[in-house]
Amino acid sequence: MTHPRMKLVAAAVIAAACAGAQALPMAAADEPGGTTSRGVKIPAFYTPPAELPAANGALVRTEPLPLGLTLPSTDGPLPGKATRLMYKSTDAGGKPVGVTGAYIEPTAKWKGDGPRPVVAVAPGTMGQGDQCSASLGLEHPITFNGKTMSVGYEDLAVYRFLAEGAAVVVTDYPGLGGTDRLHTYVNRVDEGHAVLDAVRAARTVDGASVGADSPVGLYGYSQGGGAVASAAELQPEYAPDVELSGTYSGAPPANLEEVIKGIDGSALAGALGWSINGFAQNDPALQPIVDANVNDKGKAALKDLSTMCIGDALFGYGFKKSKDWTKSGKTLSEIVAGEPKLQATMDAQRLGKIKPSGPVRLATGVEDDIVPHEQARQLAADWCAKGGAVTYEPVKLPNLGDKIVTNHVAPLLTDQGKAVSWLTDRLAGKPAGPGNCGEVPRLP
Repeated sequence: MTHPRMKLVAAAVIAAACAGAQALPMAAADEPGGTTSRGVKIPAFYTPPAELPAANGALVRTEPLPLGLTLPSTDGPLPGKATRLMYKSTDAGGKPVGVTGAYIEPTAKWKGDGPRPVVAVAPGTMGQGDQCSASLGLEHPITFNGKTMSVGYEDLAVYRFLAEGAAVVVTDYPGLGGTDRLHTYVNRVDEGHAVLDAVRAARTVDGASVGADSPVGLYGYSQGGGAVASAAELQPEYAPDVELSGTYSGAPPANLEEVIKGIDGSALAGALGWSINGFAQNDPALQPIVDANVNDKGKAALKDLSTMCIGDALFGYGFKKSKDWTKSGKTLSEIVAGEPKLQATMDAQRLGKIKPSGPVRLATGVEDDIVPHEQARQLAADWCAKGGAVTYEPVKLPNLGDKIVTNHVAPLLTDQGKAVSWLTDRLAGKPAGPGNCGEVPRLP
């Protein structure tokens, strides 16, 4: 087995281990309505209507969501009762968008004082195909049909919060599941709005035990870490009614110019295509730049990636270099550096320009070479400079391999228990204190 192939197998094994679940079949091909993505039937539920409600967070539709992993108990099904959601949000262009997701009402009683809290879980990288959405991942923890591979690895964090008695709402983000558009991967505003509006939607789900007085926590790692970081920045202006008790942001892609360098040539190289696809969709003025710089091979890759999940991209485009997709042979980073419009786009996505609302715990693996550690640490420093209540946690682990997902995924797994405990304490009303901004300059 070649060295790159060994790396890809290791990456896939780690991804599957995160889910810890059996493979389950997707919806039957003869189900009425919906669309198909890489042989997977996307239920008609995921197609937004032409008209959406006016209010951000307003529910468009709901239906019961059968969880793929559940156990019976005397108090009801464990970990709880799930509802599939579609709710209205506002995208980066100021236009209404229907976003899907899931709300889970826990069977366990809330272990803290006061009303039951709600945690908004922002998924990490799932892909760009509609079959990759986190809500479908709750129903089918592993999907593999020979054409696509999707792993609902966020189920682990979701179930941990449910075990604490906290309700959980999961967002799929705009266009991931929703069949009306492509997923706008790592778009700061799209994702931040979707997270905050998911909390609003959860409050109005029929039978939900959470409401306006419920403490709110945000949890996300990698793409999700960037999404909740954005939500914490945008909350005071966009969603003043969603007061935040705490935010956990793990390995956030805060500076996309640096993240592009980390991802290029890595096991997750396909994510470059998701970014290009999403930003070109949001801003049509970028499409001529893409057309002028991307060769036929690159254009074919962008089209292929637009329906892929992370498992597909690991095997299909792992360790590819962006210079092979360009007419000039330049890397994507070099092209961005030479294009003012692309520079402006990257700058608009930069996190750290706004003080986050509420206490934040930011963790990043010191050996992370895909979502580089240094740029995540800089986000903590930037927030501290603006007076944020930041607890910065450098996760120190051995270097487990260059440009494979281990250095990025290992901190998620080793730090998750601390992250869940920290956020649960905030939801229970325990003060976070001022954070450790004074120590950040001395920490790795």
